[in-house]
Amino acid sequence: MLNIESNVEECVSDNTNLPRVGVDSTLAMDIQGISVVFRAYKQRPTTLKESLLQRLVKGKVQHYSTFDALKDINFSVKKGQVFGIIGSNGAGKSTLLRVLAGVLPPTSGKIVTNGTTDSLIQLGAGFDPDLNAIENIYLNGSLHQQSKKYIEGRVPHILEFADLQDFAYTPIKYYSSGMSARLGFSVAIDRDPDILIVDEVLAVGDERFQEKCKAYFDRLIAAGKTLIIVTHSLGMVETLADEVILLSAGKIVFKGTPADAVARYRDPDYQTRLHSQ
Repeated sequence: MLNIESNVEECVSDNTNLPRVGVDSTLAMDIQGISVVFRAYKQRPTTLKESLLQRLVKGKVQHYSTFDALKDINFSVKKGQVFGIIGSNGAGKSTLLRVLAGVLPPTSGKIVTNGTTDSLIQLGAGFDPDLNAIENIYLNGSLHQQSKKYIEGRVPHILEFADLQDFAYTPIKYYSSGMSARLGFSVAIDRDPDILIVDEVLAVGDERFQEKCKAYFDRLIAAGKTLIIVTHSLGMVETLADEVILLSAGKIVFKGTPADAVARYRDPDYQTRLHSQ
């Protein structure tokens, strides 16, 4: 059986950009008919010579199969809403998050947003391991077009939230994974977006830091920000979310209240069907 995870080479896409204008003023994000098709290569030439030889010997043949990671996804997220996305491993949650964050273009469909968007998906992505925390904060800020003066004023707050004041001048290649994740989280949340897309970040750090993260999300919710959360923590979904979708095999199989969505996911009949696929 072909391993999709390790053999996916590219996303088949006709849309290179996600339209993000003209949305209903009551909505933060409107997802319209999103599908994502991956090409899974069984045998792909790695050099020009191999490619030419394959064409000469075999002719023009297709060396890949396709895999539907997402299939006609439709939903909308209201301003100020906490929207949850749940599902088993392989359901399409991470792919959907990458599309919502603008990291992955969909094969078809579009997303329309109203407000600035940021994501907490891969914490610390883009950090230079040979630079220390302060240098990486400046590097990240410059990539997001923040001024030197603005970054300078935010450095103490970021280090304090991450509990890294004593390691500010230590190259992050010497950090533990937890320290790196705390720095990545603290840098990301400092940008104060209207819409925040979150992937399992409450698993970051120790219990004390997780409490700080929860307090931060509580402040966002109180300020009327929009949160889209993907998590395996069903208790967190029931506590925080206003509305939830349940994904299975790249499709939305349920949309409703957190209690109903979690009950559907935990239903023994649903789990039996899920594991028999």
